[in-house]
Amino acid sequence: MVYGMWACWCVLGTPGVAMVFLHTTIAFCVAQFRSMLLSWLCSLLLLSTLRLQSVDEVKRRWYETDSEYYLLQFTLTVRCLFYTSFSLELCRQPAPAQRASPSFLWLLAYVFYYPVFHNGPILNFPEFFKQMQQPELSSPKQSLCILAKGLGRLLCWWWLAELMVHLMFMHALYSSPLLESASCWTLGGLALAQVLFFYVKYLVLFGVPALLMHLDGLTPPPLPRCVSTMFSFTGMWRYFDVGLHNFLIRYVYIPLGGSQRGLLGTLLSTAMTFAFVSYWHGSYEDLWCWAALNWLGVTVESGAQRLLERRCIRETLTRYLSPQARRRLHALLASCSTSMLILFNLVFLGGIHVGKTYWDRIFLQGWPWVTLSVLGFLYCYSHVGIAWAQTYTVL
Repeated sequence: MVYGMWACWCVLGTPGVAMVFLHTTIAFCVAQFRSMLLSWLCSLLLLSTLRLQSVDEVKRRWYETDSEYYLLQFTLTVRCLFYTSFSLELCRQPAPAQRASPSFLWLLAYVFYYPVFHNGPILNFPEFFKQMQQPELSSPKQSLCILAKGLGRLLCWWWLAELMVHLMFMHALYSSPLLESASCWTLGGLALAQVLFFYVKYLVLFGVPALLMHLDGLTPPPLPRCVSTMFSFTGMWRYFDVGLHNFLIRYVYIPLGGSQRGLLGTLLSTAMTFAFVSYWHGSYEDLWCWAALNWLGVTVESGAQRLLERRCIRETLTRYLSPQARRRLHALLASCSTSMLILFNLVFLGGIHVGKTYWDRIFLQGWPWVTLSVLGFLYCYSHVGIAWAQTYTVL
């Protein structure tokens, strides 16, 4: 805890430490009422202060560069999930166990745990509390092997990300007129390259804290699964950012009823989950559009899965289609899902105008041959993902 505060002071200065400490203290005080609704309202209000222009102007005056200011903003955004997790767990405890509840010092140790301080990954408080009490410490020789192997992988990922930035101009492509003039084959390759670059970048961003957590004897959430093996919206949300997914399921989706309250309850719970994700990311127009499209994708996939799991349909497919044919049908449906998954994530990465450009050029202007070629490629792509997922499940 002390080291985390000192490191925060070195990077963000006294104002940065004070802001994180203030948000954490307010959340802890509100949690004493043992009301999940009040704790959620408190967290959302604290999150909303990061969007107030008057508050932003004050925080900008604390720093000489925009990079320092944005680092503070990002840190406060990530810290919000941590003190929210602690507050909601405190509210869940029954009355007889309140005296034995984790103290304010545990909250500070959790919030100021520095390996995940600025960027994550997200580790819910029960997991952190349990692992800190019983860390799985390794011998110096094992730690050295973990460090050497982890650094080697991180350097490879970082080198690849830097090559993509400097040779392919990945960030500049979103505002480049190249998207309007490039051939359809080039455009399809750029779409795949952009989502793969996002994946590699997150491997570096999450890989560094994950390595430090391993050296501390903690088990971090799994690193993002390669998007080349993703063929569904559900899989993308479940396996790309596992820590965020666990937070959303535990504190948003299940408390709202989840799948236990019928079709309308499931739709509402899922919609509120994506609404929170959009609000937490910044609540911009592009983000609301991205969240709505992903909610639609997850809903359609869930509906199709429920339809295919009906007894009459399942028996019909089993009777008339071989296992290979059923797998081809799965890959065919997955190719459509994958194309929309890539398109919707391009809205997140580049904005609505980038997503609209890809939609117009590939699915409207390129119909039928370009569209069918893309779906044919993604059909093969989905076969690889399905086979990999089956192998992963068996292992």
